[in-house]
Amino acid sequence: MARDEDQHDSALADSGSVITELPAVHEPARNAESLDDADNTLRPSFIRRVTEALDAADQETVYNLVEPLHPADVADLFELIGPDYRVDLARAINDLLGSEVIAELNDYVRDDLVEELDPDEVAELAGDMETDDAVALIQDLDEEDQQAVLAEMEPEDRAAIESALAYPEDSAGRMMSRDVIAVPEHLTVGDLIDFLREDQDLATEFWEVFIVDHKHHPVGTCSLSWILRTPRAIALSDVMKRDQTLIPVTMDQEEVALRFQKYALISAAVIDESGRLVGQITVDDVVHIIQEEASEDILRLSGAGDGDINEPIHLTVRTRLSWLVVNLGTAIIASSVVGMFQGAIAKLALLAVLMPIVSGMGGNAGTQTLAVVVRAIATNQLTSSNTLRMILRELRIAVANGLSLGLLIGLGTGLLFQNPLLGGVIGAAMVINNLVAGLAGILVPVSLDRLRVDPAVSSAVFVTMATDVMGFFSFLGLAVLSGLAS
Repeated sequence: MARDEDQHDSALADSGSVITELPAVHEPARNAESLDDADNTLRPSFIRRVTEALDAADQETVYNLVEPLHPADVADLFELIGPDYRVDLARAINDLLGSEVIAELNDYVRDDLVEELDPDEVAELAGDMETDDAVALIQDLDEEDQQAVLAEMEPEDRAAIESALAYPEDSAGRMMSRDVIAVPEHLTVGDLIDFLREDQDLATEFWEVFIVDHKHHPVGTCSLSWILRTPRAIALSDVMKRDQTLIPVTMDQEEVALRFQKYALISAAVIDESGRLVGQITVDDVVHIIQEEASEDILRLSGAGDGDINEPIHLTVRTRLSWLVVNLGTAIIASSVVGMFQGAIAKLALLAVLMPIVSGMGGNAGTQTLAVVVRAIATNQLTSSNTLRMILRELRIAVANGLSLGLLIGLGTGLLFQNPLLGGVIGAAMVINNLVAGLAGILVPVSLDRLRVDPAVSSAVFVTMATDVMGFFSFLGLAVLSGLAS
């Protein structure tokens, strides 16, 4: 890469580049009546005015209120006003509901709106979108509706979307854009500039031009800044950057996001199984993926499903209830351990008062370790090469935390109840359960990951069960062994 930079700098040396100050570009004024500057969200008073106009069937007022908004803010409006108003709002703003707004909509809100549109209207919207956004619009439709929409599209657009839908969901092939600019390596910079200016069918927004060989394999890239600052006579092969990150078309979107983050990419070429350039992924798409994947892992750890407030209630209930039923089963297992020590608890009621402290603190410690490990797995920080080191690290942390908490709760319990033995028992149980929490917090997600099971989905259930069972068993077992409850 350093050689590429040197070649480019030497090419610039002969150009006598002059830096001039460009006139400032001002953004359009924001609608102060609609947006809250502090939170960058739509004001409640504005939303109320829109809903009142919709209630009064005053479409002209609705249109005038919405017209100054940015497409992303229009999408927010659809999500904030509630399901009963969305169709009426779509009809009122008419031409303002374009592809830019549809692309920004929440998935569930978009699906509800699309169901109300005719196939030719959906096809018109999809034809104005980037391929990846059009795929997101169409992919969740029923097979019959998909075919009806595709039948209304232009042949070129239909072929692009059908090709994208053939790739696995959440893959690079689904999210890539086919509006890519590729040129042969024998051109000069001047040839490239003339080509970009004269061809009216090229993409209107791009950051890099991809250089390809005779087999259409990417061999390098030229950023727009290099093209604009390099003399026309310089050959692209002398100025292009040969070192590039190529994305296989079947790569999972989470891995794509990691590559963009690791290599600080603005855009990247997507290649098929034969190595041919078939599209590109840009950083604006990756930002959505990073946010989506981060939120997904957090919500899965809690068993909350998608966690989307626009998700239909029956889907939310089904997702949450399934995991609550699993948790009910693990709670029964933990309670059965308590049942083994009914006699000891009957003799010393303080055991029933104190045992939730041991299991609860172990659960918290396990959750901390679990969150760190799941994130490390998701970001490729934890791999098979450093798993043992990570286990030893978490064990040291568990020992340190367990000893600290055990000493604190042991002294407090001994002094409060004037029973040093009880303090020693609960302190020792705290150390043991923290060790179990540390081990479970790392071994459970690592094992699930090795078995090709998403560790964010199932780990929390097993870790909680381990800390509850061992918390109760260690505390009550030590109480019996020590003669405390005899």
